[in-house]
Amino acid sequence: MLLAMPESVTIAEHPTALEWMLRPLSRVRPGEGLQAVMLLACVFLLLTSYYMMKTAREGLILQGGAFGLDGAEVKSYSAAGMALLLVGVVRAYSALASRVCRIRLINVSYAVVVGCLLVFFALARAGVAIGLPFFVWIGIANVLLVAQFWSYANDLYSEDQGTRLFPIIATGGSIGAVLGPGLAQRAPTNALLLLAAVPLLGGLVLFNLIEHIRDRAAPAGDAARQPIDDSAGGFALVRRDRYLLLIAALVLVAELVKTNGEFVLSSVATEHAAALVPATAHAELSGAARLAAIAGDRREIIKQFYGSFFLWVNLASLAIQAFAVSRVIDRLGVRRAVFVMPVIALGAYAAIATIGGLALVRVAKVAENSSEYSVENTVRQTLFLPTARAKKYKAKAAIDTFVVRAADVLSAGLVWTGIHALGDGARSLAYVNVALVVLWIVTAARIAHRRRLDGLDRPTRRTA
Repeated sequence: MLLAMPESVTIAEHPTALEWMLRPLSRVRPGEGLQAVMLLACVFLLLTSYYMMKTAREGLILQGGAFGLDGAEVKSYSAAGMALLLVGVVRAYSALASRVCRIRLINVSYAVVVGCLLVFFALARAGVAIGLPFFVWIGIANVLLVAQFWSYANDLYSEDQGTRLFPIIATGGSIGAVLGPGLAQRAPTNALLLLAAVPLLGGLVLFNLIEHIRDRAAPAGDAARQPIDDSAGGFALVRRDRYLLLIAALVLVAELVKTNGEFVLSSVATEHAAALVPATAHAELSGAARLAAIAGDRREIIKQFYGSFFLWVNLASLAIQAFAVSRVIDRLGVRRAVFVMPVIALGAYAAIATIGGLALVRVAKVAENSSEYSVENTVRQTLFLPTARAKKYKAKAAIDTFVVRAADVLSAGLVWTGIHALGDGARSLAYVNVALVVLWIVTAARIAHRRRLDGLDRPTRRTA
């Protein structure tokens, strides 16, 4: 198991002022503060960029539509394209990880993503309809970069350190998720494609600075300087390991619930925009000009709706992440904390299914998403701490990308059934989610049982 710092580094005996400041968030030990804060800054910049792109994405796809379908349906069905593309992306990523050291893997990944953003910006400025391809691309890029960040963090820390420090590090993501939508509401949709590249470049600088600091003190032959020591690909590593298979099943069900919920939210957002800008609007115009004006107005309303929604979600997520997550994990342990999110989701979708309405859907989704981005995200990352290095990079990438998008494909099938077979897509999917959450709880119980048998974690008392 890799430690937080190379063995040759002398660990301070007394906490620094920075480490004392971090103590209210979690149990930080001497010598751990600087690196934790730098990683916090990395994920802050990553999530700031992602939420700028995500806010732009909603307006582009929901009002763009494609193939005669409305934007909410296109969002669901395009997941199939993401999953197919991710088979090749994960294989290529695993092959690259077997050939280069971790910092070069990160550098290549960020260079590709920033380059794609510049291309999308140029196409949008030229008047090309990029809604669908941009939606597919961001669905691949964001899960890969986030998975890569947490693979890197898992590689730096032992299980004890990760369990204590991940709640602090994840706070950076929560802050970025608050700032990103706020920035997005102050810029035109197309401009966000260019602006989102700036925080990514800042995060890349920090990654290289962390590696530079560690590299100066690392012994010759340190694992960080070597390619990942396993020629197997990410999919093969998952198939061989029962614990990883259970994690994959947990992610599949959790993401299926989440994606179904996103369709419910997209549906009410689209209906909200249509109610505010009806088909009779802009009567002074005619033909294509009128349709374009209506679509443009609705797009901006949807952007504002999602910007406000993301802001409230992420404010709540930040509060939970900063002041509750470390305490939940400390008192319950990881194997009990895996039940927190499905219990919240069960209440949210039971309310949506039985009551419904724009206001309730919005409140329920704020509660669900804020808990997912804080408690669930941190707990899910800690599940990989006891795994081998190759599994942290390759298997984790396969689970956090392909399995997530496979859930989107399954959700697309459920969306089609809800709309075309049952005639009430949003309400039907809420009932389906209630049943899926029961399966989620069963899967969490299997993981908890596995961790208990292996003695992987126990609740601990907070100490200085």
